[in-house]
Amino acid sequence: MHKLTDHRSILLVWYENKSRLLFIFLVLIISHLLLFGDDVYGQQVTGYDIAKEALEREKGFGSFSAELQMVLKNRHGEQSTRRIRNNVLETKDDGDKTMLIIDFPKDIKGTILLTHSHKNKQDDQWLYLPGLKRVKRIASSNRSGPFMGSEFAFEDLVSSELDKYEYSFLRNESVSEVEFYVLERFPHDTKSGYTKHIVWYDAEELRIQKIEYYDRKSSLLKTLSYDDYRLYKQKFWRAHRMEMVNHQTGKSTVLIWQDFNFDSGLQERDFSVNSIKYIR
Repeated sequence: MHKLTDHRSILLVWYENKSRLLFIFLVLIISHLLLFGDDVYGQQVTGYDIAKEALEREKGFGSFSAELQMVLKNRHGEQSTRRIRNNVLETKDDGDKTMLIIDFPKDIKGTILLTHSHKNKQDDQWLYLPGLKRVKRIASSNRSGPFMGSEFAFEDLVSSELDKYEYSFLRNESVSEVEFYVLERFPHDTKSGYTKHIVWYDAEELRIQKIEYYDRKSSLLKTLSYDDYRLYKQKFWRAHRMEMVNHQTGKSTVLIWQDFNFDSGLQERDFSVNSIKYIR
């Protein structure tokens, strides 16, 4: 009797596991059909298609503000922390406008990075240095340099507009029963510090989970990981933790996000070059 019960238990576990795997497989197939419709028939979905759909899902947020801690770690594990405010404005016919305002530590408090991203031309970036009371324009040749000693380059802090890259679909990848689309994208900007990025999107929500950055020698330079995604306004996913690891120096930078506000009421005038001198 006990042997029969054991056999039934084994069969029941096998059936439940098989049903679960079948359910996950069906969910992925249906998600793929909903995402790309008839494109799955007759022609292959491209890297461009996936990147475009991911960006389409981000449209309509208007503006938001958030606070973050930036934790810098050297190869010996020593840490330093910055506290930063982040304001973002979505524009109708161009890229996003972003402002990063450093509140701590005291020696760099009031430093501001203003970015005007563009869809089809070079991005504009300005750095306000309170000690000098002047605004410095970041030259395109300097955007591969680090922002305030972090592992984030200036060019990492602009919005990823669709037409800034060429795309190539690499593969589907499954990790711990989570399905990913893996793409390559190649910057059009000849002054970029990168030859290519490899980007992982989760197949269910098309959220970026990881980006590998390759330097001008085509060697792996950095990896950016996204974690702790949370949903706002029933539509907009935001990662609450990002970590950029530099594989060549052993340094890393972690961004810990909090206090997202999608009702901030930010406007165009809040992102003008003249206004940054007066922000406190």
